[in-house]
Amino acid sequence: MKSVLLVGLGRFGKNTAIKLKELKHEVMAVDIIEERVSEVLPYVSNALIGDATNQKFLETLGIRDYDLCIVTIGDNFQASLVTTSLLKEMGAKKVISRASSEVQTKLLLRNGADDVVCPEQQVAEWTAVRYSSDHIFDYLSIEDGYSIAEIDVPIKWIGKTIGELDVRKKYKLNVMAVKIDDKLSMQIDNNTQFSGTERLLVLGKDSDIQRCC
Repeated sequence: MKSVLLVGLGRFGKNTAIKLKELKHEVMAVDIIEERVSEVLPYVSNALIGDATNQKFLETLGIRDYDLCIVTIGDNFQASLVTTSLLKEMGAKKVISRASSEVQTKLLLRNGADDVVCPEQQVAEWTAVRYSSDHIFDYLSIEDGYSIAEIDVPIKWIGKTIGELDVRKKYKLNVMAVKIDDKLSMQIDNNTQFSGTERLLVLGKDSDIQRCC
């Protein structure tokens, strides 16, 4: 369990708070708008109304005590940049900030962010990959053009084993798990045979995944 300072409680911030609660982390949530703070109260350990661009306000939060600070301000980039910079100056252990463009990403990284997330870009990428293929059902981009994808068993794989297909060599993919009736099994080896009723969780280059599907 980690202690998390979450700054910015718009839709993205609220959903982040909900997920952090599911993961059983302790969350202090902050926003300048009272209504947003009230809405997130059921999902956090504590919440305050305040201006995170105000150093005196931040000083009252004990920034060094948090394992992680997440800045999800999406409607005011200047406020996000200032908050990110102040948090790092005040000794935050790790700062993750939200951006909506490459320029914002670069500025945030130069001004204290340890990492940056771009939810709009990531959702757009997921949508393009997911719905441009009839056989990709979920998708997670890793880095450098590699992804993990949930796919249908290719027709030409049905009735054959992983070893017979030589998946890793011929298709340049790693079969990580098999999903049957929404149950995931990682008990797979070269003797695992595909019936065509399952879905596969595979790791590989985007181009190789698309080619396989």
